[in-house]
Amino acid sequence: MFRRTHVVVGAALGVCALGLAALVPAQEPEKKSFAEVMQRMKAAKPGVMKAHLDLLNQRYDLADRPTKDVTMARGKLVQAGVRVALPKGATWDKLGAMSPEEIRAQGLFPPGFLPLPHPNHPEGGMLFPHFHIKEIVKQENRNLERFDLDFDLPDHFLPEFPPPMFLTTRSDLGDVSKGKLVTVDNYYELFKDILNPKQLEGLRLLLTPMAQQQFNATDDRRAERPHRGVTCFDCHANGHTNAATHLVGDIRPQKFRHRIDTPSLRGVNVQRLFGSQRALRSIEDFTEFEQRAAYFDGDPVAAQAKGVTILERGSQVHFMGEFQSLLDFPPAPKLTVLGKLDPKKATAQEMRGQELFFGKAQCATCHPAPFYTDNMMHNLRTERFFEPQMINGRMAAADGPIKTFTLRGIKDSPPYLHDGRLLTLEDTVEFFNLVLELRLTQEEKADLTAFLRQL
Repeated sequence: MFRRTHVVVGAALGVCALGLAALVPAQEPEKKSFAEVMQRMKAAKPGVMKAHLDLLNQRYDLADRPTKDVTMARGKLVQAGVRVALPKGATWDKLGAMSPEEIRAQGLFPPGFLPLPHPNHPEGGMLFPHFHIKEIVKQENRNLERFDLDFDLPDHFLPEFPPPMFLTTRSDLGDVSKGKLVTVDNYYELFKDILNPKQLEGLRLLLTPMAQQQFNATDDRRAERPHRGVTCFDCHANGHTNAATHLVGDIRPQKFRHRIDTPSLRGVNVQRLFGSQRALRSIEDFTEFEQRAAYFDGDPVAAQAKGVTILERGSQVHFMGEFQSLLDFPPAPKLTVLGKLDPKKATAQEMRGQELFFGKAQCATCHPAPFYTDNMMHNLRTERFFEPQMINGRMAAADGPIKTFTLRGIKDSPPYLHDGRLLTLEDTVEFFNLVLELRLTQEEKADLTAFLRQL
C-alpha cells in the first residue's frame, strides 16, 4: 500500500513538473550578431578558398593558353587544349578503349569529369566574377562582393566581358550594347529608339535589383552592407552570361545540390524547357519562378522574410519575357540558313568535323540543326564510371537528366556542361567521347572541335 501510494504521488509530482516546465519558455539558442558572423566567415575565407583552389589545380591545367586566331564575338581569344588532368599512367586513347566498368573498377575516371563543387558547397549561394562586381560598383555603386567567398575560375576561361547583345528584331545593328555593360543607368539611352515601350519596360525590370538570399537587407546576408539585391542581368550579362555560379534550388540535401553555370539567354525564343530540372515550359514561367523562389534557394518562407518582390504576371512578367525572346545568337558567317556549313566558306577540317557531328560522334542525336538543341532532357549516367564520393562538401553520385543546351555560339559560352566542370571545347569533346563510348581518334576530335567553333 505504501509503495502504491508512493508511486502515485511520484507520478503526480512528475506530471506537475512537466506542466510547470511547459509554462516556462524554452531557452532560445544564443544568436550571433551579424558582425560576429561576418568576422568568423572572413577569418575562415582564406582556408575555404585554398581548399577549393587546390582542388581546381589538381583537376585542371589552369594556364592562360589561348588559340592564335579563334575569338569570341567581340574578339576575346578562345582558350585551347584539353585542360582536364589525366589519372597517373592513363592516356586519352587508353581510356577511350576501356569500358565504363573497367574505368570505375580501376578508379581512372578523370577528376575533372566529376561534378564540380561550389567554392563553398555547404554554404552555396550566388557568386559573381570580379570583373562584373567592379563594373556594377562603377555604374551603380551596388557592391556584389561577398565577404566570405571569391569567384573561383580564372577570367581567361570565362565569357568575354561585356558580351555583345544581338536582337532578332534589329539584326542590322549588330551589337546593340555598343560594347557596354547594359545596366539600369544606361539602358534607356541605348534602347529608347530600338525597342517599343513594352519591351523597354521589360528590359528595365531585368536590370532592376531585387532581394536575393545572399544580397538583401537582413542580418543573414553575405554582403557587408544592407543590399538592394541582384538583377536578372547580373548573371545573364547583356542577355548572355558572365559564368556567375550558384546552387540549384530544387535538390536536397545540400551535398547533392548541383552547381550552376549560368546559361546564355541568347536564342531563348527557340527553347521550350527552363529551370534547373527543366520543369518550366515558358520563359514567363521561368522569369517568375526565378525571382520568387530560385533567388531564395527554393524557400518561399525565406523569400518573404528577405523582401521578395511579387511581379505582376499579366504585365511585368510578360514584358520581361518578351524582351528575353528578342535575344539572338551571335553571327555565324560560315553557316547557311539551314544551320550547316557552307562548303564554299568552310575549311576541309571543319567539313570533316561536321560530318562527324552528324555521324560517328552522334552529337546531332541531341543537338540537331539549325539551332543545335532538341529541347529535351537526357541522362548521360556518368555514375557508370566512378564510385560515389564526397568532394569538398559535394556528393558526386549522379548528374541525372540534363537539358540539351543549344550549341549555337558555343565558343562564346565557356565553361561547359551544366556545372561548368569542362573548361574548353577540347575538354568537352574528350568528355563525350568517353561517356558515349565513341572511340574517336585524336584527328577526329580535332576536326569536331574545329566544327563546333563555327556554330
